[in-house]
Amino acid sequence: MYTQTTALSLVNQYISELSYTHAPKSLYDPVEYVLSLGGKRIRPVLMLMAYNMYKDNVAEILSPAVGLEIYHNFTLLHDDLMDKAVMRRNKPTVHKVWDDNTAILSGDAMLVLAYRYVSDCSSCNLKNVLDTFTQAALEVCEGQQYDMDFEHRNDVREEEYIEMIRLKTSVLLAAALKMGAQLAGASAEDAQNLYDFGVNIGIAFQLKDDLLDVYGDPKVFGKNIGGDILCNKKTYMLIKALEGADEQQAVALQSWLDKDSYEPKEKIEAVTALYNQIGVKLLCENKMKEYYAKGIESLARVIVSDEKKKELKTVAEHLMYREM
Repeated sequence: MYTQTTALSLVNQYISELSYTHAPKSLYDPVEYVLSLGGKRIRPVLMLMAYNMYKDNVAEILSPAVGLEIYHNFTLLHDDLMDKAVMRRNKPTVHKVWDDNTAILSGDAMLVLAYRYVSDCSSCNLKNVLDTFTQAALEVCEGQQYDMDFEHRNDVREEEYIEMIRLKTSVLLAAALKMGAQLAGASAEDAQNLYDFGVNIGIAFQLKDDLLDVYGDPKVFGKNIGGDILCNKKTYMLIKALEGADEQQAVALQSWLDKDSYEPKEKIEAVTALYNQIGVKLLCENKMKEYYAKGIESLARVIVSDEKKKELKTVAEHLMYREM
């Protein structure tokens, strides 16, 4: 069975050999730049690993797997533009290296390229694979819109937030697993169970991100902690803090949310202290464990040997217990 490392090596090799010789260069240079920035590439890796539970010739589905990665990077390119982010993976973002219009158009080209690569599969699997991909691609947009809507609300409920991260983060992980199973000719039941595994692990993954942004070690996490606190991002941590605060804590927390001028370090320390008092770290950890357990239950229902599930379970454990 392919490990995460060996699958990642195949994906990286394939991406490194993609050709960007089309004109105009000003359209394709940003595409090449974005894909050169690397990353975990967890989505194509999961597709290869799901496929490998049924078949060994994983090289045959590298094109659709990379198509999924191109789509993911397209979403990041446009997210960076919407967020006015200046850095991505320690490199300047596309709209900073070029300009906003280039970021929009090159992103659009990446979306079309993603469909070209995803559709490079056998005709017998094409409709199911494209249906799965298209549904996930649309849901990612829905999740992004919810995330943007939440910026203007202080009454976001836990269930709304979980649905947002399901759409924005989880469904593409889930689609990767389902598409891998579909391309391998797995049963519809197995494909759905792998999808459910991906949804639940994806939610746990995002909750872990929320946790690490507050309680992670900056040296290990790879970036400064407290970024979500500084921009008042509606994370699970903030939602549960607003929900569980007593009157005094609520006033203190709201005052930090309302401040336009502050010392960043002071705000991070003050809000983190409130999180500690309210106990949101434990709440987040328990919610992560809940979704992780649901994911493992879904994986257990897949009708292949436990040995063939071992590597996917290892990936899930890594996502759950990572520190970066």
